[in-house]
Amino acid sequence: MKHKMSILFYVKSSKASKNGLLPIYQRITINGARIELSTSRFVEKSKWNIAAGKIKGNSEEARLINSHLDILKNKVYETEKWMVNNDQEINVLNFKNKLLGIEENQRMLLIIFEDHNKRMKELIGKEFSINTHKKYETALNHTREFLKKQYSINDIAISKVDIAFINDFDFFLRNTKNCNNNSTIKYIRNFGKIIKQCYVNGWIEKDPFLSYKGKVREIERVYLSQEEIEIIINKELKIKRLELVRDMFLLSCFTGLAYIDVFNLSKANIVIGIDGEKWISTHRQKTESASKIPILPLTQIIIDKYENHPQCINEDKLLPILSNQKMNAYLKEIADICKINKELTFHIARHTFATTVTLTNGVPIESVSKMLGHKNLRTTQHYAKVLDRKVSEDMKILKEKFSNNIMLSKTS
Repeated sequence: MKHKMSILFYVKSSKASKNGLLPIYQRITINGARIELSTSRFVEKSKWNIAAGKIKGNSEEARLINSHLDILKNKVYETEKWMVNNDQEINVLNFKNKLLGIEENQRMLLIIFEDHNKRMKELIGKEFSINTHKKYETALNHTREFLKKQYSINDIAISKVDIAFINDFDFFLRNTKNCNNNSTIKYIRNFGKIIKQCYVNGWIEKDPFLSYKGKVREIERVYLSQEEIEIIINKELKIKRLELVRDMFLLSCFTGLAYIDVFNLSKANIVIGIDGEKWISTHRQKTESASKIPILPLTQIIIDKYENHPQCINEDKLLPILSNQKMNAYLKEIADICKINKELTFHIARHTFATTVTLTNGVPIESVSKMLGHKNLRTTQHYAKVLDRKVSEDMKILKEKFSNNIMLSKTS
């Protein structure tokens, strides 16, 4: 691999000693990236030749220091020659390690990241979903691209990953990849899981993420109103694929199950609950937490409707659900047909269950949290905040009505 390298000696005025002497530094530039090293030598500002990169004159001091700088320069060229002759990749990190005699047998970030994703792929359907694996693959690709852009290297030792590296990666995701705040934080967290594993394994001395301050911002959760649910229920859909997608979406609206959890349902997930009625009993794939939901009348109608569907019979599935991508594509068609001005996705059904179907109808938040399979009540409380905003909007309408009545009474 071709490389460009230059050497410069310079003085740092900002680091002058108490007696006014300036430290001399060596700068090695490789493919645009820099290595800066102290030479442990000092000089008066007036004696330094900026253009030549050495001390002026032939004094004893000048000869000794300039000779030392020549030795350092030769050591750089000898290191470069050795790396070229031994087919070593020349970049700032590899070169600095070789020049300073730092141990090169270190664990590398991308190798560890790739191994993590490979293991995750083998556990798809057991511990992880396809989408989770895809997110980690995307995080890996972003990390790989960041190393190329920021350092011009193909990999980095995990011991070199510090808070400055993490903050630079954060900026890269926001600026170069145009990720919004929450996407950036999620990719950083995926990356952080790799680093935390390295720390737990004892491969690094401390976890650099202890100083990282990234925070996910709360976003507006979209959900359907009671009127919009009724429009979808009552709309006659003459296209079979849209009818099927509508039914699967409605089932999620009345169970709160995410797409992957509906996809994984089999007849074995239908159990008799503590009340003697039918319940859906499953484990959320995302969090592995138990989720038990009483079957409402509309849910049972949908289950009965597809009981003898070929896909259900042949694949031992409770419902013949399509791929998540197709579901979301067809839901957009349904939204247009029903004249619902919202970007309909399958996950909105889960939000709708939490808000319109349950909390709005007085179901206690603890019960909603349990049915949703949330591990923490605070997660469910986000939906309660959504409802607070809805209450505010509804009360504005009521205030306007009262204001109109007051105006009428004053003018009568």
